[in-house]
Amino acid sequence: VNQADEVTVELANSRTIKARIVGTDPESDVAVIRIEAEDLTPVPLGDSESLKVGEWVLAIGNPMGLNHTVTAGIVSATGRSGLNIATYENFIQTDAAINMGNSGGPLINLNGQAVGINTAILGPGGGNIGIGFAIPMNMARQIADQLIQTGSVKRGYLGVVPQDLTEDLVAAFDLEEGKGVVLSQVTEGSAAAKAGLEAGDIVLEFNQTP
Repeated sequence: VNQADEVTVELANSRTIKARIVGTDPESDVAVIRIEAEDLTPVPLGDSESLKVGEWVLAIGNPMGLNHTVTAGIVSATGRSGLNIATYENFIQTDAAINMGNSGGPLINLNGQAVGINTAILGPGGGNIGIGFAIPMNMARQIADQLIQTGSVKRGYLGVVPQDLTEDLVAAFDLEEGKGVVLSQVTEGSAAAKAGLEAGDIVLEFNQTP
């Protein structure tokens, strides 16, 4: 929808309907559009947090103009980031074949629930080599709710720069194991600083999540 003058949605029965852009969030690559139509069956949304590595999923999309293409695979990983695809990344990685044209299509679990939005691939020449990524539905749903309610997305700001605990850092901090992340920087006057966090602190969990 980026820079689009007009958006048209084509349904499975080849019916086309003009859509209205409700809101966009380029930093996460999520947008909400709306169509006025009757007799539509919504896809139920699933809990992406409950996904397990090795779980079977289906990717549905429009690769190379081939409408309603379905591919199958497994969840290869969750929480992938650092890919420079979007500002905020928490991707589901899957080996279900995702190709150019799959973006925006759902990633479906075996309960028929959409648990992700297919968004990117990693491979030479833009072809599928079994490394595809989907935006987790829990993240997309939270963003969509804000876009629907206010037309924009507001995010909290902690004021920390986290860094992975490498083997060198584990040795430098004299740790028994490399669990958690180290805070390499804490912004002065931020919420994190006011809470007592300091550069060099090691965070083991967030909201009771390791």
